[in-house]
Amino acid sequence: MIWIYRHYLRVETRGIERVPEGRVLLIANHAGNTFAWDGAMLVVAMLLEAEPPRIVRGMGEYYLPTLPFFNVWMQRAGSVVGTPENCAQLLSHGEAIMVFPEGARGFVKSFRHRYELQQFGLGFMRLALSTRTPIMPVGIVGAEEQSPGIANLRGLGRLFGSPAFPVTLTFPWLGLASFLPLPVKFRLHFGRPLHFEGDPDEDDAAVEAKVEIVKQAIRALVADGLAARTSWFS
Repeated sequence: MIWIYRHYLRVETRGIERVPEGRVLLIANHAGNTFAWDGAMLVVAMLLEAEPPRIVRGMGEYYLPTLPFFNVWMQRAGSVVGTPENCAQLLSHGEAIMVFPEGARGFVKSFRHRYELQQFGLGFMRLALSTRTPIMPVGIVGAEEQSPGIANLRGLGRLFGSPAFPVTLTFPWLGLASFLPLPVKFRLHFGRPLHFEGDPDEDDAAVEAKVEIVKQAIRALVADGLAARTSWFS
């Protein structure tokens, strides 16, 4: 992963020094279609570029532990199923938690919808309020082009217990090689920590208003990342 980070995807970070010490929720936009290289590169960035180095714990979709081989890799990489209980326990130990609130909605989408933020779940905000955890918005550029999506065959995905089944330029045509991303350049732009106060059990409308602040911050960071590049590969 370090070789891919430095030499294949040539990840560039900006603002990573703003990540606060102690417990923190890293909230980012999501894409990829075949493999979460955005999450993997965020993990490596925090290990290589943050000062001091941080281990990031991922919150995975409920169906991921059912996948043969991947479930073992997921656990060994430090990720857990994204339940509120798991996340709250990790935050109580001062962990850095990576959450993609778009979930499968953001991860699997056609290329014409690239960089359009999908609906965010509200769970991360309720956890931030109940645990008084700062939220670190992160805008990721590059993951939309790593494996451009053509279609999402949801019905076929349900046969495998998955919420989606992406069809891309390479998947499923190239088999396991489909999971290798195109050698696009990744950019990770970190914003400023956001602190929220309020009742974690308040109604959805009140929580959605706070979530919208996070979405706006991520949109701005994504726009900055897009403006910084001259092509997919530079």
